[in-house]
Order: sequence, then structure tokens, then C-alpha cells
Amino acid sequence: MPAVVLYYCTFQERCLEDHELVVQVDGTMASESKFLFRKNYAKYEFFKNPTNFFPEQMVTWCQQSNGSQTQLLQNFLNASSCPEIQGFLHVKELGRKSWKKLYVCLRRSGLYCSTKGASKEPRHLQLLADLEDSRIFSLLAGRKQYGAPTDYGFCIKPNRVRNEAKELRLLCAEDEQSRTCWMTAFRLLKYGMLLYQNYRIPQQRKAVLSPFSTPARSVSENSLVAMDFSGQTGRVIENPAEAQSAALEEGHAWRKRSTRMNIVGSQSPLHPSTLSTVIHRTQHWFHGRISREESHRIIKQQGLVDGLFLLRDSQSNPKAFVLTLCHHQKIKNFQILPCEDDGQTFFSLDDGNTKFSDLIQLVDFYQLNKGVLPCRLKHHCIRVAL
Repeated sequence: MPAVVLYYCTFQERCLEDHELVVQVDGTMASESKFLFRKNYAKYEFFKNPTNFFPEQMVTWCQQSNGSQTQLLQNFLNASSCPEIQGFLHVKELGRKSWKKLYVCLRRSGLYCSTKGASKEPRHLQLLADLEDSRIFSLLAGRKQYGAPTDYGFCIKPNRVRNEAKELRLLCAEDEQSRTCWMTAFRLLKYGMLLYQNYRIPQQRKAVLSPFSTPARSVSENSLVAMDFSGQTGRVIENPAEAQSAALEEGHAWRKRSTRMNIVGSQSPLHPSTLSTVIHRTQHWFHGRISREESHRIIKQQGLVDGLFLLRDSQSNPKAFVLTLCHHQKIKNFQILPCEDDGQTFFSLDDGNTKFSDLIQLVDFYQLNKGVLPCRLKHHCIRVAL
């Protein structure tokens, strides 16, 4: 996934769509605004896993015959269908500091709130924002700057507005999943097929450029893959006889300590036993001494997709590490503990049932094996945004 451009202004940011021209956006920016470059693995993830992005209770249809979840994206992409996103949101009153919890529905024609409970009768609906002439932004400090009741704020800004806060339509969801649902639906209803084309073009280009490439090896999430760690990188053992022989001889294939010395360099003064505890610091997925809150923030910045991960030092145990992993748009933390076997130190996620000589070996293994984790490790969070 290439780096994406984010348009950042004070306490707000949005991801530029691939069909937008940076030069044109630059002409509408306020003086304090800037562009950032960052990985975003979730930019088109809703095309792959729509049910993770659209909770069933938030989706309804004006034409009930088209209400199947399997037709979810088709209804968003089809301009003649009428998908809706509905639910309660905290809405900031224009010109005031107060927020009201209102029943809101998002349609192709705009965002509406109900003036009478959860009624969606036309006489009870009031227009909050027009999709055609607006952009949607995430709020970065909603509580501090706007007094938002939760941390899951977003705003709809008319295109003609640069920084006039009084014209921003500020909203706040109860959790990250519902905020993602509202913002994703806004993009789909506004751009529709343009987003799908943006998603498909890189895949089609890749297929044209490498027509003779070997198909990717299919690996079940619940299967165990035989691996050989005797080289500098983990190798999948394809031959069943070789895999069985490796299992009978060792049970676990340990990576030789000498290869670690080759990675760091022949000049390294570190003893091999010490090297296994520090070699991971050369990896992009290791973020060092950051807090749980900071690790969650980094994961959210780079997209709540299954398998997005990073490793960090444990704050509670100086000898342990923590794997922070995203699954089903939720962020989970798994402690990696050191354990000793025959005088050697190993690392384990499952109380010593599966042991690794260092964290690089552990990551190699769980990139191909689900093991005790809810999903395999698929994308690592980079330490510096590109």
C-alpha cells in the first residue's frame, strides 16, 4: 500500500482521494494547513470486508427489497438505489458550545436529523449538511477544542469554507466503528464508482505488469505452516517429507545464532545471547518504549484493518514485550514473555508452548501462522510516517 496524502488543518484531517489533484486542493487550503504523507492500509478495506465497516443495525434501505448485506456495496455504487446509514450522533449546535444527541440519517441527498425522536417522516427531517458541496474530516482533539462528549468526532465542512468554525457541522459518534461507518458511507455516497475505480486500477496495473508471476501460496488462517529458521529469513517448507523430518528431529526449527552476528556485522561486540534480545530494534515494526495509548494511536492512524501490528517494550515488565494487533477494527495487546530452556532464553506468546530464539523469528512465524492470535500478522506499522 503506497503512502497517501492527508490534508491537515488545525485539529482536523482528511485523506485525499486518489482522483483529487493536490494542486487544486492546495488552492483551497488555509494558511496554517499542510500536507502529510502516511501509510493508510484501510483506505479501500471496505471493498474487501464491507460487513466490518457497516454494522447491520446502522444500515437500512429506502427500497427494502434490496436490503441484503451481500448487496451492500452494489447499492452504494448504484446511483439509482437508496442506501441509508442511521443512528444516534452527538451534534454540536451552530454558534453554541452545547451538544445534542439526535437521531441522524445519511442519504445521497444529504445528512438529516430528526426533530422528533427516531422518526424519519419527511416533515420531521431537517437537513444538516449537503454531500455535494462538502468534505468530511476527522477531529483530532474534539474534546479539548470543541468540548465533544467522546473522542470519536468528525466534521462536515462546506467547500467554500476555509477556517470559519461557525459553519462547520461538528458531530460525534459513540465509538470508533460507528464513526468509521459514517465517514466511509459519506465517501461512498459522494464518490461511488470513482472510489471503486481508484481501488481497482492499481490491481489491474499489477496484473498487467507481472502476468507470469507465481500465484501467492494460499494459507488458511487456522492451518500451521512448516517453517525452517536456519537461514537469515524464515522459509516455508513445501515438501511434506522434509516438513515431517524437521518436526521429528527438532520439533522447532531454531535460527542459528551465528546468522544474527552476520546481520548486525562482524564488528559487533555483542555476545550472541545478548544479541537475541536487541536485534529486533533494527526492525521497522519495533517501536521501542511507547505507551499503550501511543501504540493504539499509531494503529488508528495507519488504518484499522485485520493484521495491522507493531511490537513495543512492555511498560509493566522490563524483560517482556507487547504485540499490539488490530482485528475486526478493535486493537488488542498480547504480552511476549521470555522463558528459559536448557540455559537459553526464548520468547513466547503462549506460555512457552511455542518458543522463539528472538522476536524476528516470532514475527516471521506469526506472519504465516495464526496460532493463538485472532489473525495472522499482515501489515506492520512503520515508525516514521512517509
